[in-house]
Amino acid sequence: MNSRLVVTFTTLIVFLIAALAVPLGLAYASHRTNRLLLDRRADATRFAELADQAAREDDRSGLIAEIDRYAELYGAAVRVRDRDGSVLATAGRFEADDREATRLALSGRTTEELPTISPFGPATVLLAEPAGRDAQLSGVVLLEAPTDRARQDVSLVWGALLVGALVALGYSALAARRLARWILRPVTELDRTTRAIAQGRLDARAHPGAGPSELRRLEERFNTMADAVSGAMERQRAFVADASHELRTPLTVLGLRLENLEPHLRGEGTAEFEEAMAELDRLTLLVEDLLALAKVEAGAGVEGKEIPLAPRLGAWREVYAAKGVHLITEIPEVAVVPEAAARVADIALDNAQKFVPEGGTVTVTLEDGVLRVADDGPGLGEEERAEALGRFWRSGAHANVPGSGLGLAIAAELARACGATLALLPAVPHGLVVELRLRAQP
Repeated sequence: MNSRLVVTFTTLIVFLIAALAVPLGLAYASHRTNRLLLDRRADATRFAELADQAAREDDRSGLIAEIDRYAELYGAAVRVRDRDGSVLATAGRFEADDREATRLALSGRTTEELPTISPFGPATVLLAEPAGRDAQLSGVVLLEAPTDRARQDVSLVWGALLVGALVALGYSALAARRLARWILRPVTELDRTTRAIAQGRLDARAHPGAGPSELRRLEERFNTMADAVSGAMERQRAFVADASHELRTPLTVLGLRLENLEPHLRGEGTAEFEEAMAELDRLTLLVEDLLALAKVEAGAGVEGKEIPLAPRLGAWREVYAAKGVHLITEIPEVAVVPEAAARVADIALDNAQKFVPEGGTVTVTLEDGVLRVADDGPGLGEEERAEALGRFWRSGAHANVPGSGLGLAIAAELARACGATLALLPAVPHGLVVELRLRAQP
């Protein structure tokens, strides 16, 4: 948008400068041509008088001397013809075809206009002046004058106009850029703010300043809308956190009471009791995950402190050994990562130990700021991987596996909180890769 405005403004300015400079340059060229015509026609008129006098006195010596000195002084060419067209006197090198000019001059017409002088030509101009009075014409004077001086003057003026036009264009383009930037500043500010909000910074707001009043009002209304949306999301998050927190105690009490009832159950009620306890455990896990998700979204516990990763992964070896799954870690002993990244690794490892069959392998690597947890389990299809980072999503093939469907959603929020990028990729030949690209450290 900024480039389009600058191009539009600059184009209009170019047309305006051209509309001023081109007519001015042509006007000066016409003016300089008329000056040359007047100067050289005065000389031709003087030679015409001398030619008429020489014809009446039958003495051309004075005429020849004058045109020789003139041709030598000004680098021009002068030719005098009689009524029959015969050359009576000539001086200088005459290159132009003078037949048409001679015919017009012998009819009593003098040269009234010349071709417009420009830096590119013509190199010479031809003037014709009849000698004699009225119907008693004694001949014609032809004057071929060089235009070097006139072309130089026109070149200087045109060059000055060109330089002035370029300077004006440069300043105008700079003004156009500033004007476009001033007009679009609120739009740029809104773009920056919306990008920040999309990245999870819900407290980002536009700063109304320069720009058209209509767009400044738009910034203010956008801030009002963002405050309202942020407030609603904060209230929703607070509700989820409070509800999850408050539900923990009743669920714990309910679990204890159910356990106290177990000795009083008859044999036929044991199966229902175990199902009820399993559902209670599932509900407790769901509440815990909801509370964890609410805390992560609120930024609690993701302040960005770094911890060693190798000892954190070592705690999973006993879990994997009990499941009969091989855990391979290719992590430098001195490697440290943000705590949020370590929690993402915990979630990925927890999921992997649920789905990888006995005898399978899970490999954890950290290289060039990319943390990968790869397994050789059943994996997920392309559409399933696209949906797996959503809340409460569970694959239809894994409906019987314990879980709340919030693990990967929590991992995605943790990744966003530490400025990383989380992706689910297919493993070869089968399995799933959880890839976390950490933000480069300055």
